[in-house]
Amino acid sequence: MANLSEQTKVNIFNLLKRLGEMIDEAGKTETVIAEQLGETEITVSTLDDLQNVRERLRNPYTRLCTLYLQISQFQPTAPAAVLDLLYQTIEDAEAAIAASDASIREAKTDFELP
Repeated sequence: MANLSEQTKVNIFNLLKRLGEMIDEAGKTETVIAEQLGETEITVSTLDDLQNVRERLRNPYTRLCTLYLQISQFQPTAPAAVLDLLYQTIEDAEAAIAASDASIREAKTDFELP
């Protein structure tokens, strides 16, 4: 793997795991709200928010996978621009996780879900 430290690789895989788990959690929360309460005037904005959360998490997930694959094909070194994009995507993923976690917790609190 061209110029990626072991710590960066571990960080990428941990982020992918966390992003996947949060996509799943947002989907589960959306499903519970829809099944228990239906699409009402009260729930529709939360259901839309949870769909947006899933999209917000899918984007960095897809970019991390794509960039990791691209970097693995560069030998002996990846271009600086690609590495910069990877590090920016890592930051974006971390921010998306934080924002999405707050949105999911808020939806669960609003509808008294565990």
